[in-house]
Amino acid sequence: MYKMLAGLDGVLIALMVAFNGLLASAIGNEGALLAIHFIGLLGTCILLLGSRTKLKTVKGVPIYLFAAGALGIMNVLFNNQCFLALGAAVTLSLNILGQLLASTIIDYFGLLGLKKCPINKTKLAGMGMMVMGMIVMMTL
Repeated sequence: MYKMLAGLDGVLIALMVAFNGLLASAIGNEGALLAIHFIGLLGTCILLLGSRTKLKTVKGVPIYLFAAGALGIMNVLFNNQCFLALGAAVTLSLNILGQLLASTIIDYFGLLGLKKCPINKTKLAGMGMMVMGMIVMMTL
């Protein structure tokens, strides 16, 4: 089930990048950034009210984890800038490459308190094939 959700999330990300990029071209990057995150805030509030979930206390949570909000803003900003110049497929392919490299480093070293995951030949072969596919896609 989680693999199916991850695949669906990939579709949602592709749609989101396209919508965000088109919105940025229509109203400007900063206006789009504000609109996107305001709508996200409203959606989150509606979700919280509808689920009647109580928010947990942030006491004891490492402060660096809240950097995710700033990273989200940078992510949308960078995607908006790249979308119109590179197109959706190349933007997302390079995005996935960055995610793949960063997540491999995080796993290998067990960063952020995660379990260490070694890199094996199968992972390297898979990453190599993905990189080759991206190169072919960007040069043809």
